Amino acid sequence: MFAFIWWMIIGLVAGALARLLVPGRQPMGMILTMVLGLIGSLVGGFISSLIFGHDPMQSMIHATGLIGSTIGAVIVLMLYLAYARRSVV
Repeated sequence: MFAFIWWMIIGLVAGALARLLVPGRQPMGMILTMVLGLIGSLVGGFISSLIFGHDPMQSMIHATGLIGSTIGAVIVLMLYLAYARRSVV
């Protein structure tokens, strides 16, 4: 239970940091910011497994830490914003 709560806190912090680092308006609340950070953590874990040679099939989720989660969240946020702008036009 404690690990689940800790994962949610890291997701919220990583999502908030990503929103601060990416310029522009991101219309999302706290829950979507947390989801952004959680998805970013998965993306960051996948990227770190590619860079550092970890086996991605060894475990379902890699804990990349706050920096990797934030980098992944920035990537996910930029993709989301590009898709959202494209669908509006």
